[in-house]
Amino acid sequence: MFRFAHPVFLSLLFVLPVLFLIYLYFIYKKRRNLSKFGNPQILKLLMPDVSHKRQYLKFWFLFVGITLIIFMLAGPQAGSKLVSVKKQGIEVMICLDVSNSMLSEDITPSRLEKSKQTLSRLIDGFSNDKIGLIVFAGEAYIQLPITSDYTAAKMFISSINPQMVSRQGTAIGAAISLAVNSFSTNESSEKTIIVITDGENHEDNAVNAAKAALEKNIKVNVVGIGTVSGAPIPLYPGSTNFRKDNAGNVVVTNLNEEMCQQIASAGAGIYVQADNSNKALQILQKELNKLNKTELESKVYSEYEEQFHLLAWIVLALLIADFFMLERKNRVYRKIKLFS
Repeated sequence: MFRFAHPVFLSLLFVLPVLFLIYLYFIYKKRRNLSKFGNPQILKLLMPDVSHKRQYLKFWFLFVGITLIIFMLAGPQAGSKLVSVKKQGIEVMICLDVSNSMLSEDITPSRLEKSKQTLSRLIDGFSNDKIGLIVFAGEAYIQLPITSDYTAAKMFISSINPQMVSRQGTAIGAAISLAVNSFSTNESSEKTIIVITDGENHEDNAVNAAKAALEKNIKVNVVGIGTVSGAPIPLYPGSTNFRKDNAGNVVVTNLNEEMCQQIASAGAGIYVQADNSNKALQILQKELNKLNKTELESKVYSEYEEQFHLLAWIVLALLIADFFMLERKNRVYRKIKLFS
């Protein structure tokens, strides 16, 4: 496969026809000036050492050299074949709560935004590990299959919002079960699940789901996001209007810390409450560092290789030839008719 790293430089090719037209103009002007002195055929006899063909060849050496230099500036590259690269790492599935209660602002700037910030910084600490993302509310969906593409992971995380899951609720158990089935088939790799939730409106048996994950040697860690005292739920991010119940009272959402702890205990993982500090992130990183990094295999594209070297040698040869080629015939080699 072939490409140019800097194709914008190819626009300089428009200079070539201009250069050629200028050359034709000077040839025309030169012949016109010579014709003022007499018949060109007679003048040719008077200048036996002048070689017009050498003059033409010198121009084409320069013309081709400039063309190749433009292609060099454009950065010709080739290669890019699919290769198998083996790396040492772990597999992590993130289950992120996107229910409406995650819009609560008892954590700055909000529970959901704080969760996204924490995940983004957590990914920054990964090197050869794989990560996947599941979003859930009343239902759970795979947002990003297990991958080592951290750029894509951070991009997906930044776009998460409660509208991604229409059915409200907190189906933690469904999210854990989906995460268990979303890991790679590599049995030797260490796998773990991180659930980030406020635990509110819990509606399925998440404890049993955590136990089932542990039976497959997959630990379940839980990050409780929010405060026990709670806060109202904005109608939308940044809104000063809050959700109300059927009686017209403002709904206050509280962190269900007890449920979060039970899930983490059943999954033999850790529970940590996220606050406005980075304590939760540090504890998570420390826990992940305890896992044994095993050999993971991922498919990546090899980098393109620069191909300008051959062009550079050709340009150098042309410039040297142009420098040493005189417009007049060499008296020593006059009898050698190279250009006749």
